[in-house]
Amino acid sequence: MTTTATPLLEVTGVTMRFGGLTAVNDVSLTVGEGEIIGLIGPNGAGKTTFFNCLTGLYVPTEGAVRYRGTLLPPKPHLVTQAGVARTFQNIRLFANMTVLENVLVGRHTRTKEGIFSAILRGPGYHRAEAESREKAMELLAFTGLADKADHLARNLPYGEQRKLEIARALASDPGLLLLDEPTAGMNPQETRAAEELVFAIRDQGVSILVIEHDMRFIFNLCDRTAVLVQGQKIVEGDRETVQNDERVITAYLGAPLEGTTPAVAETVTETDQ
Repeated sequence: MTTTATPLLEVTGVTMRFGGLTAVNDVSLTVGEGEIIGLIGPNGAGKTTFFNCLTGLYVPTEGAVRYRGTLLPPKPHLVTQAGVARTFQNIRLFANMTVLENVLVGRHTRTKEGIFSAILRGPGYHRAEAESREKAMELLAFTGLADKADHLARNLPYGEQRKLEIARALASDPGLLLLDEPTAGMNPQETRAAEELVFAIRDQGVSILVIEHDMRFIFNLCDRTAVLVQGQKIVEGDRETVQNDERVITAYLGAPLEGTTPAVAETVTETDQ
């Protein structure tokens, strides 16, 4: 793991309110170069809402999100352009497009050819198109999907759809990748493959922030893990620190934590994504 004095991602005091309900309450977090950071918590803890604040889907009520020292604009396409990509808890592929076409969609923020070039289809357009296809095929090979390039996304098995969503996110050449429950619904073999893929992505120079309910996956994977409960970060640290924290144990047993603020259930906020 390599870290720098200036974090790659710096989240300061992020709060997200929906009317009188507080979904995320004064959460701060950093991700350094080359780090894999985990974010865990019971259902309704505010994890996906927090991700939405980082990626421009929500404008935080309070707080700031900086990437490489620059304040991120509250617009998803500009966040992606800045170098932050994400996947979603519920897979969001273009079902009737091919696997290759899905990844090519992810290249749009890195394609400089404009509308007139596309209409005229000059040498610049064809060169950019060839470069995008080459990059997309490299990503499909990297994720083990090269032989499925011409298949419709909807026809892929569930685990491969997850991989395709990651490949599409990587197509934007991010420095930071946010993964929202990447192993949800996977069997143990698929989960192990997902773990190896995340390590391989980190080895390519991409830092990772991951939400996950599979504790074994998180603790095998992450350099640090932060725990959200009822919208607040209650602890952050290595595996031993988190596992032995009494507040974490209490939260997962379902008892309310003293001094915390009720949060909007994630099942509600996810519908607003």
